[in-house]
Amino acid sequence: MSFNFEGAEPAIFPVVAYEEDVTTGSAPWRVALTRLVNNRPAVAAITALLLIILACAFAPVYAAHIANTDPFSSNLAGTITVAGQSVPVIQPNSSGLGSTPIGPTWTAHYFLGSDTQGRDVAARLLYAGRTSLIVGVSAALITALLATLIGLIAGFYRGWVDASISRLLDLVWAFPIYLLAIALSTVLLLNGISIGPISIDPTSLWLPTLIIAGVYIPYVARPIRGEVLVLRQREFIESAIGQGAPTWKILISELLPNIIPTVIVFLPLMTATDMLTEASLSFLSIGVQAPNASWGTMISDGAAQLYTRPLVSIAPGVLLSLTIVLLNIVADSVRTAIDPRGVRPRLRRRRSRPGSRTLTT
Repeated sequence: MSFNFEGAEPAIFPVVAYEEDVTTGSAPWRVALTRLVNNRPAVAAITALLLIILACAFAPVYAAHIANTDPFSSNLAGTITVAGQSVPVIQPNSSGLGSTPIGPTWTAHYFLGSDTQGRDVAARLLYAGRTSLIVGVSAALITALLATLIGLIAGFYRGWVDASISRLLDLVWAFPIYLLAIALSTVLLLNGISIGPISIDPTSLWLPTLIIAGVYIPYVARPIRGEVLVLRQREFIESAIGQGAPTWKILISELLPNIIPTVIVFLPLMTATDMLTEASLSFLSIGVQAPNASWGTMISDGAAQLYTRPLVSIAPGVLLSLTIVLLNIVADSVRTAIDPRGVRPRLRRRRSRPGSRTLTT
């Protein structure tokens, strides 16, 4: 799936009128939902994604009633019972130099082993997943909301309003995404954000969420602006303007419903991108701050022990990659369900007779 961020053409699929399907008599959203439900890869991806979300949502239950541990407290001198024997969580090396966390026990307690602080990796993994999902989803929603508002205003008013907004978006777009995010995180982590009555602590999850949401606004606002520019020239918009309809009513009642499909497709894509960006910032220790943990911070914590306790980094890395892949599958499936005409037909090779080949759709 590719997106064209330049020009005024629609970025994802052509603008369609929101009328009932003439062949089935059903509303377009019902038809799209039917297509999505009948798409087996989409259903499998949504089911797997829901399982990950539910597992992370029940992290406190797992930590308190199954693992019986606090994933945020050090347990350097703790012991656990394995096969009837008391084993230290942090075990001294045979050479007498240094120590090694206990490996996976494959039981309820320390199922995936311990990290260097004696914390249960499995319990911490679920808590970290909650943080990554919260930051990713929240940042995607904020980006979609602000980008939709900017795209509507720029595309509808055109002229100097569009030119001014476009130049501001170009200014943000001129910076490499990760360089801009790293610069903002490094500066704001010192004192947080304090604007009048609004104050955000450096350890708050709102700080990385707002930084990530802000740097991706141009990448969503430009395609939406392109669709609004096309819609602005359609007859039903010109008719509404000619009849003296208020601007806010045209924006909300006429334009917004026609760009909602684009926003819906962008949401899972941006959630995946935001989660990856958060993990990158947290790996560099300028993203999610203690006492919170994310999959990115867990990968960073276990980087020094890849040879002795690789699951400390591999487990969050696998879950992060799996979640991003599932979100991309969901986004592609939603796009196909909303606009099946925008999907190119798959070519298959068929041999019509010996010695000849034909390509059919």
